[in-house]
Parts: sequence; structure tokens; C-alpha cells
Amino acid sequence: MKVYPTEKIRNIAVVAHGGAGKTSLCEAMLYTAGAITRLGKVEAGTTTTDFDPEEIKRQITINTSLAPVEWAGVKVNLLDTPGYFDFIGDVAGALRVADAAIVCVSAVAGVEVGTEKVWGYANDNNLRRLVFINKMDRENANFDRVLEQLRQFFGLNVVPVQIPIGAEAAFKGVVDLIKMKAFLFGEDGKKITESDIPAELAAQVESYREKLMEVVAESDDELLLKYLDGEPLSDDEMNTGLRKGALAGKIVPVLCGSATQNKGIQPLLDMVVTAMPSPADTGAVTGAKADSGQEVSVPVKADGPVSALVFKTFADPFVGKISYFKVLSGTLRGDSQLHNANKDRSERLGQLFTMLGKNQINLDQVPAGDIAAVAKLQVTATGDTLCDKAVNVIFPPINFPEPVITYAVEPKKQGEEDKVAAGLTRFLEEDPTFRMERNTEIKQTLISGMGELHLEFITSKLAKKFGVEVELTAPKIPYKETIRGTAKVEGKHKKQSGGRGQYGHVWIEFAPLPPGEYFLFEDKIFGGAVPKQYIPAVEKGLREAMESGVLAGYPVVDIRASLYDGSFHTVDSSEMAFKIAAHLAFKKGMEQARPVLLEPVMFVEVTVPEQFMGDIMGDMNSRRGRILGMEPADGFQKIKANVPMAEMLKYSIDLRSMTQGRGSFTMKFDRYEEVPAHIADQIVAAARAARKEE
Repeated sequence: MKVYPTEKIRNIAVVAHGGAGKTSLCEAMLYTAGAITRLGKVEAGTTTTDFDPEEIKRQITINTSLAPVEWAGVKVNLLDTPGYFDFIGDVAGALRVADAAIVCVSAVAGVEVGTEKVWGYANDNNLRRLVFINKMDRENANFDRVLEQLRQFFGLNVVPVQIPIGAEAAFKGVVDLIKMKAFLFGEDGKKITESDIPAELAAQVESYREKLMEVVAESDDELLLKYLDGEPLSDDEMNTGLRKGALAGKIVPVLCGSATQNKGIQPLLDMVVTAMPSPADTGAVTGAKADSGQEVSVPVKADGPVSALVFKTFADPFVGKISYFKVLSGTLRGDSQLHNANKDRSERLGQLFTMLGKNQINLDQVPAGDIAAVAKLQVTATGDTLCDKAVNVIFPPINFPEPVITYAVEPKKQGEEDKVAAGLTRFLEEDPTFRMERNTEIKQTLISGMGELHLEFITSKLAKKFGVEVELTAPKIPYKETIRGTAKVEGKHKKQSGGRGQYGHVWIEFAPLPPGEYFLFEDKIFGGAVPKQYIPAVEKGLREAMESGVLAGYPVVDIRASLYDGSFHTVDSSEMAFKIAAHLAFKKGMEQARPVLLEPVMFVEVTVPEQFMGDIMGDMNSRRGRILGMEPADGFQKIKANVPMAEMLKYSIDLRSMTQGRGSFTMKFDRYEEVPAHIADQIVAAARAARKEE
């Protein structure tokens, strides 16, 4: 593949709600542009960009994949992104390096939840976009209805530049509202015949043309004056105004077609080339100096020092780790040395290549604005900046969403814990929305992700790539125990069985501490009732005993223990004897000082559309939640609440079903609180039953 200058490159993320036909659209664009010779099908598992065995099996996109096409002297880097929320991390990475987005919408289903979400992400990344209404050949396809929804949801600057001729099985072409010509598609979609506008569409075409001319005129002062004077705009003026408006984000062109029938794809590629921005149109990107944090502006030019952002890491079973990157300045060449500014380490780059799905196409050089990949980087992870040492710039990180669901993971066969940990660690490099931790409190390995499907996919990969099968279970809640009263107790350990005996004797007063203070040990011994050398053993014995409380064996927190009396034996006393005496005193003291169970309480922020407020608040109350407040946020409502962790384990699934997928939430640990008595009794009974089974 030849090297294209920065202004002749288009980086386009193809985004949509799951099932709208993104992958089929990418396939059709590749086929039309001649990058592939056969039009693959998702159902047959033969598409270029869905090549992972899991993607083929499930018929959904899981990983963002790269596919460059050459069209009209321009290189278009297509980024086929996942449509399901569980894989939203890959969408975030793609949108960070794209310069524009094609929002694919089904002509049957119309604007869906995922459409709203990706539109919001495109806004967050300040991306220019166009809309492709797909599946015009399907039953119940309705262009006008979908267009009305688009304008209702996203504004009146969403305007068609073409309208369909026919629909469903009768869909056969489009009317170009700029050229004012009809274009009829041949059998394979590649052959296009120009003809006059069908008479039955004349009135509709006139109406849409007027709307388009109005929006185009508003993009340029001169054109607006001409339009207001009642003069029609010429085709050239329409094209110029459309490009200007689209580049400024004032116009979102709407096109239509059928990806699976390869119809409407040539006009779409033409629109990408003429109306979507090149990396050069962004002018410069902002970063910060790695050493000082000082903000710097880096011009997007092919000459000058090199800098690049890694936006995706993919583990290829044959090649190893592949890092996808976008060059933001300079021209990168293979077999070169760059500096990882985030890690402050040098990184050796081997052969550079672009990816056409899973196939590598070697490149000698990659200029500013282009996207490519390299294998086997040693220290570089997703989100890292690679640059010339002299530049030492760090570009803003990719904003990946936080995981929303957590499970405990255990191997099905004993002794495979290390293999599980090794496999999951590899996936951490690939997927920034995946988390893993070994929780010592509950003695479980926990994995977190964006949804059940996300974690199911990871465990499935673990079985295929590392040959280890695991079970996912709900994580144990890290309950704790404390006391609400005080108690003075004796702990005496005396053993005589021939030879040297054991003797330790203490009196300890137990009292509660304020939350968060954990443990305070006080030495109140006077007159040597317990010799100084044994006092640390008493404290150590108490700390060990705190690991398992008297109610259900959970760790004990927030207690004060005052050692105020005791006795010793000159021969038989030892550190071990006093440790055991402290254990005995602790058990008695806990039982007498009104022990209670504590549970972790989370601070939860739920963001939902207004209409779901009542349902969400009612649901929060049913989860023993306490509403702290509400505030509006970009057309949504943000509800803040404290909710026990035990009630939030599968909240992401429930929230999706309650809000039709429109709600989102974040959650972090806040504090421990006492468990209500009736619930505490159930937890204690279950914990005791589990310990008996062990």
C-alpha cells in the first residue's frame, strides 16, 4: 500500500447500536473499493473485520478492527467498532483516534439506545459525522420515519443529501439532492446508472432539496446572503457549503443504502472523501511535557519529530502482542527507536504494518495522521505515547469507562490458580475496561468488566488460549465485626504435663473505637503484674485473634483493648502462653461486649433519563439504599445514594433492563455500617453453616 500525505487520509470510526450492520457496511466499502474481491457475510462468518472465533460464533463485533481502503486518491482507515455496551472500551479507543464517524442506523429499527450512546461519545470527542441509514432492502424499512427520529434526537442540522428510490424489496437506487439526479444500482451494487428523477418523487425531492439548501447556506455568510435574496445555489456552491458545514460540525449529512446488497456504498465513500476531515484539518493536537506537565501544541505535520498514540492492544495467537497506533506528528519508520513518555523507557519498533482485518500489510513508513500497527512492544500499553526523546510529550489518556460488574473466578480443576492468573494478566494488557485483583480479605480472585457478556467472553478466551476452564460466582461480601459495648475479661492459659509447663494470665478491658480507627492497644500494667517482655506477645495475640470474629468469623475492627492486670510464673511463662491467653480473653470479651456485623456501603451515582427517575428511586429503596440527592446532567438526572454492597452485585443488569439500556452508574466504597439485625442473623447462620461444611 502506498504512502498517502496527511491531507489525503481519512480516519473513520464506524459506530452504531448492535445489529445495525456496521460490519456489513465496512465489508461493502472494502469490496466496492477493491480491497477485497468477495463480499463476506456476518452470518457465514466470512467478513474481513470480524475474524475472531468468538465474533464468528456469536455474530457480533467484539474487537475494534482496522481496515484501510483506497478511494478517489484518498486512504480511508475504517475502524469497525463493537455495538454492544459490554465492549464499549474498544469504541472509546477508536473514537479517540478517529477524525470522523459514520453512524450506521437501521432503516427498520431506527434510532436505538446504542445510537444515542455513540452520538454522545462522538460529541465528547468533538468528531464530525455522517449518518448511513442501512438495511433499506429489509421488510418495514422506512427512510422518512428514521430521518424524523434522527432530527428529533440529534437536531435539525441532520439533513439528507440523498433519498431512496423504493424501499424493502423494491429498493433500487437513490436521488442525489445536490446533483438532482437519480442513480440506480446494478445487481452487485458496483454498477450505477444515472437517470432522471422519478416523477412520483419530484415533490418529495423538492422539499428535501430546500431543507438541504437552507442548512448549507447557513454554513457560509456569502451563501446565506445569496439564499436570502431568493437565488438558488449552484451545485458547486452546494458542494462547497456542504463540506464547509460538515467540517465545522454544523451539518450532518444523511445517506442510505443496503450494505449486504452493496447498494449506496459508492456515494457513501465519495461523501467520506469530500466532506469528512483529514487529520491535517485538526491542525494541531495538545499534549503535556512528561517532565514538567507544561501544555504543548504539536502540529499534525509529516515533517518534524515523531509522536504517536497507542489506542489498542491485541494479542494475536501467532504474532504475539500487536499495538495499534496513530501517528500524530512526523513520519514513523520501521526498525526505529522511540521513547515511551508514560513509562520513561526506550522502545524498539520492528516492522510497521497496517491491518486488513487479520491480515498484515507491511509499510515502510507511516506519516502524521495515519494509523498502523507494530508487534511485540516490550513496555507499551494502550493509551501510551511514543515519541522522539527530544519531544518527550504525553498525549491525554483515552477515557475508558469504569467496570460495572464483578465476579469471583475459580478454576474448575484444583492447582490451576497460577495458569488462571497468568492468562488473565495477559488480558489486562489488551483490555483497559477489564480489571483483576486478588482480594486477601475474602480470599478470592475478582474480575470486573462492562457486563456479563464481557466477562463470559474473557473466560471463553481463557479456555481457548490457555486451556484452563473457570467458574464465575458472586463475590463474597467483605463483612467485618465490631463491638458496641464494653467488657472486662480474664484470659488464662495454664498447662502442666510434666516438665516445663505453660502459664499466661491477663485481664483486658475491651471497648469500641470510632469507625475507621481499627485497633488501639493500651498497656495499663502497674507493678509488673505482666512483665514488659510479654506485653508485645499479648498485643500480637489480640491482632491475630481479630482476624476471625465470634459472630461469623469475619475480621474484627474498631476496638480498643486495655491490658490492666494479669500474673505470671517465673518458670512456666512464655510469649506463646501470653499470646494464647490474649486469644482466650479476646473471644470472651467479644461475646460479652455486644458484637455486631458491619457491611460495606457504597457511594453510587446513577445517571438516567428523566422518565426513569421514579423507577430508579423506588428500586434504590428496595435495596436498602439512602438517596443523598439529585442533580440534572446534560439532559439526564444524576441520583446519588448510599447502598450496601451486598445489594449491588448485579445492579448493572437490572439498571439496563429498567432503563432500556439508557442508564449508567458509578460506584465506589464509602464506609462500613451495621447490618440490620434480621439480615445479620441470616448472614451469621449462612457463614456458620459454610464453616461446618468445610
